Amino acid sequence: MATKVFVPRVESLARSGIDQIPTEYVRPESERDHLGDALEAEKKSVNGPQIPIIDIKMFDSDDEAVRKQCVEEVRSAAVNWGVMHIVGHGIPAELIDRLREAGKRFFDLPLEEKEKYANDQSSGMIQGYGSKLANNASGQLEWEDYFFHLMFPENQTNLSIWPRYPPDYTEVTKEFAKELRVVMTKMFNLLSLGVGLPAEKLEAEAGGMENILLQMKINYYPKCPQPSLAVGVEAHTDVSRLSFILHNNVPGLQVFYDGKWVTAKCVPDSIVVHVGDSLEILTNGLYKSVLHRGLVNKEKVRISWAVFAEPDKEKVLLRPLPELVSDAAPPKYELRTFAQHVRQKLFKKEQEAATK
Repeated sequence: MATKVFVPRVESLARSGIDQIPTEYVRPESERDHLGDALEAEKKSVNGPQIPIIDIKMFDSDDEAVRKQCVEEVRSAAVNWGVMHIVGHGIPAELIDRLREAGKRFFDLPLEEKEKYANDQSSGMIQGYGSKLANNASGQLEWEDYFFHLMFPENQTNLSIWPRYPPDYTEVTKEFAKELRVVMTKMFNLLSLGVGLPAEKLEAEAGGMENILLQMKINYYPKCPQPSLAVGVEAHTDVSRLSFILHNNVPGLQVFYDGKWVTAKCVPDSIVVHVGDSLEILTNGLYKSVLHRGLVNKEKVRISWAVFAEPDKEKVLLRPLPELVSDAAPPKYELRTFAQHVRQKLFKKEQEAATK
């Protein structure tokens, strides 16, 4: 029987009054390029390149030229950046505010209350309240705690592990999942048309409405006394088809663009959308899975809600679509299941760590 691995909660460290972070949270020298306080990084980013902002309400226009413009803007962002801010998404601001409040109130609970929902990564129980184990490429820990669970489809969710407090957590999260599911379909439609495919193609290839999973991870980044030495989340790409991110209007997201780290601005009423590995594979590399990381800061707690749209782990095969493969564009990726991709990616990280 596996022994449960104890992981210290970052929240406890942050509230203990330390002025230096423990060595296991200090990033290797090679990773510290442009690390620093997220609040300062956002101020410095004003004159640099900016993640595209796209109003996807344009896609609902009766004007064909406006719809085509929306498709082109999404295509360009996915090709050149792998990430975009979307506005005009249609999810009520009031619902997003309720979702943010529910997540904040859970993390405001005393630590012993949150521990009742603790996961056990060592035994494979990844849903629940947790902190990152040092199973990444660097062997170091990240400055975050989190709550992770499947949120859609409803018939596959395990409500017994969802927080009982605040009382409206389940209601709000279910409502948000249904709204986001509509936005996801629209994004798949736009991205399909962007590579010359029928609008429904990419969603169908991910398993369709019934089989796409929406996994939600609420990330809690406490104040950090040495933000130039730590990261909330280390540099990575998402394994998902698409990822959707909300936050509490505290900056922290950085994406790698044109050889440099770009700090994302806080764009009112927007959702950040990432291209994930699975979509990059499906489009034979036309759309780019964006490398990104999370910075921390000394002054403000940052909370983000990341929702990962994933295909079925065993049933859906990842491979470049035949329509996007030719003599001029041969397949760049081997056939694999989603589960195999996740294992290969984690194994690669472990191998990299072993060689350092």
